[in-house]
Amino acid sequence: MKKVYIGMSADLLHPGHLNIIHEARKLLDSIGGGELIVGLLTDKAIASYKRLPYMNWEQRKIIIENVKGVTQVIAQETLDYVPNLLRIKPDYVLHGDDWKTGVQAKTRQRIVDVMKEWGGEVIDIPYTEGISSTKLNKALKDVGTTPEIRGARLKRLLDSKDIVTICESHNGLSGLIVENTSIMEENRKIEFDGIWISSLTQSAAQAKPDIGYLDTTTRMTTLNDILEVTTKPIIYDGDNGGPQEHFIFTVKTLERLGVSAIIIEDKIGLKKNSLFGTEVFQEQDNPEDFAEKIKAGKQAQVTDHFMIIARIESLILEQGMEDAISRAKTYLDAGADGIMIHSRRKEFDEIKEFAKLYNQLPNRKPLVVVPSSYNQVTEQELIDSGINIVIYANHLLRAAYPAMVNAAKSILEHHRCKEASEDFCMKIKDIITLIPGAK
Repeated sequence: MKKVYIGMSADLLHPGHLNIIHEARKLLDSIGGGELIVGLLTDKAIASYKRLPYMNWEQRKIIIENVKGVTQVIAQETLDYVPNLLRIKPDYVLHGDDWKTGVQAKTRQRIVDVMKEWGGEVIDIPYTEGISSTKLNKALKDVGTTPEIRGARLKRLLDSKDIVTICESHNGLSGLIVENTSIMEENRKIEFDGIWISSLTQSAAQAKPDIGYLDTTTRMTTLNDILEVTTKPIIYDGDNGGPQEHFIFTVKTLERLGVSAIIIEDKIGLKKNSLFGTEVFQEQDNPEDFAEKIKAGKQAQVTDHFMIIARIESLILEQGMEDAISRAKTYLDAGADGIMIHSRRKEFDEIKEFAKLYNQLPNRKPLVVVPSSYNQVTEQELIDSGINIVIYANHLLRAAYPAMVNAAKSILEHHRCKEASEDFCMKIKDIITLIPGAK
């Protein structure tokens, strides 16, 4: 029996996909029947070159299985068709002819070469005009998302990517920057996976000290500003979580809003920024008491996807590696969905050592780092050490402040704004059109 193979992501099923399936059915009908097999790219395969798909693999599989003519749906684990082709040995591979040029041309040629081994053929179907996945994605992003979809996205990313990259946002505008900034690298679209709501940068943006001065209600106002203009998952900086009774309500509120995770640190008393280390008085919580707070938070949440991540301050406060690992065990046993380990050393060695020991724990969960001090470390080095989430915790605010100071100085020095406008400012039209719905 003849076999036709089609590889697709099918996240946004459109007439172009259906046309290729229709042509595959016509081909099989003309040769007396056979199997139409769809190699459906996994979430991990898709996330390796662009954004995570809106629907997970099982949801997409249900849709494709119910398209007329499809006889089988299998997982395509990578962008490379070859592993599936070698296993199935189809007689034909069908694809839109847009892959004959551009970045996909090499992929096509590799498939042509492999198919020759058993006399198979690649058939290029004329591209369906007027259909753009990019435009469809933009339209969906303009519509926005729901709390349930956004909240579940972080766990999906952790299942699909070697490392999840999170960038700080302290207001709606900086949220848009994290949401929309991207680059192309080796034919892949690179962008941030999510947003960090930092208590430090929220405080600094309001010219307040980072001592937990901003109350939860104030912080929720900023959070809502960011939620309104973004769709990416959000991790909330919860400081030490406050009293256990308050922490329960914070968890409920964040989960209801669609936040994916909260990170709380095992310190008590008046908050002092961790980067001060032992230069100021900072007191670490009793691990058993902090574990009880984690348990209370987990009992308060409604969904399975909301995450409570425990931040360990042992290395910051020079309590040693053994204390840090012991606390990690205690917090994981209490139900923590992940561990954040912090260090203010300029070298990566301390974090690397912790990661090596942590990765041996029997109930290991995702490991989070914030490389503000050891900023020379690359994401690949973090991946190699088994780290799952990296948070760039304060860089947008730190970048904005000197730019604003330089613009202000330029106006004072030149007694006009021409130089500031040309040297330090984006065009007025650009800032206006950056905001959704401005035109």
